[in-house]
Amino acid sequence: MGFHRRFYAMQEARMRGFGFPPGGPGHGHGRGGGRGRGGRGRRPNVRAAVLALLTERPMHGYEMIQELDSRTGGAWRPSPGSIYPTLQLLEDEGLIAGSTESGGGRRRFALTEAGQTEATQAATQPPWAEFAEDTINSWHDIREAGFQAMNALRQVMMTGTDDQRERAAQVLDETRRKLYAILAESE
Repeated sequence: MGFHRRFYAMQEARMRGFGFPPGGPGHGHGRGGGRGRGGRGRRPNVRAAVLALLTERPMHGYEMIQELDSRTGGAWRPSPGSIYPTLQLLEDEGLIAGSTESGGGRRRFALTEAGQTEATQAATQPPWAEFAEDTINSWHDIREAGFQAMNALRQVMMTGTDDQRERAAQVLDETRRKLYAILAESE
């Protein structure tokens, strides 16, 4: 695989793998979580989210991650490093119980009788409700603009001249600086 093809594969994987941008508005690094409205607020409560989801049906950890990502339009996708320790803690506290699925090998978690009260309370104001519809729509708009920019960059890298690729790198550098300048503005 040539340099350009590896570069694009890496960039494409990065675009698919993050909720915008790595270490940006989110819960830790990587595909991202959200910190509530505007990306700078408090982090959503993973414990409450897990309990609220389990009031609906038993789920395994990855399913919970996908569900939270879906319910927030990609604005909050907790990492496995936050979901699985939370599941273990809740199981240790006796609030949930895990059982291994036959054939799949995944552990599916369900509420115990002891966990019903706390879970019902968590479901009355689930953490994903923090994400207003306009925040989710804004997130989609920004993500789509990023995908479109990556597609344009891919075209420049694959078919452009050396001069065009150099100018594209300058545009990206300027864009990066402008994005950080936006974050540096006082609210």
